[in-house]
Amino acid sequence: MENCLDKTDRQILRLLQNNGRIHNTDLADKVRVSPATCHRRVQRLFDEGYISSVQARVDASRVGLGMVVLVGVVLERTPQSFPTFEAAMAAQPAVLDCYLVAGDFDYFLKVRVADVEGFDRFHTDVLSVLPHVRQTRTFFVLRAVADAREYAF
Repeated sequence: MENCLDKTDRQILRLLQNNGRIHNTDLADKVRVSPATCHRRVQRLFDEGYISSVQARVDASRVGLGMVVLVGVVLERTPQSFPTFEAAMAAQPAVLDCYLVAGDFDYFLKVRVADVEGFDRFHTDVLSVLPHVRQTRTFFVLRAVADAREYAF
């Protein structure tokens, strides 16, 4: 599917990653195509799934969610443990990302909460009561060095 992207499509994707609110005429000027052509290309990128959504990046600390916590999770090995855990994590608003991983852990979670007390509530009310969770290891993020970066392609 990636082979269908030409230089102009890639430029459009890079520019939209940086500013999803860019006006079509400005985008067209930057990639050197007509506004109508640019609009058709953007629509095709949506239709073909290259662009899944456009959203605003909210300053988490301004809305009271200033702490990021990474959690490694090890589950018991039962037929229902993985789907049960995944469904529970998908339903948790505090869980920004949940990755099934290879290595010492089964999953890594990226959790966003207000503060240590907020994470304690999440850990106590959610993680520690889930069936099949055998072990967790918590990492409190001190500083985001590269967070939600644009894709390089």
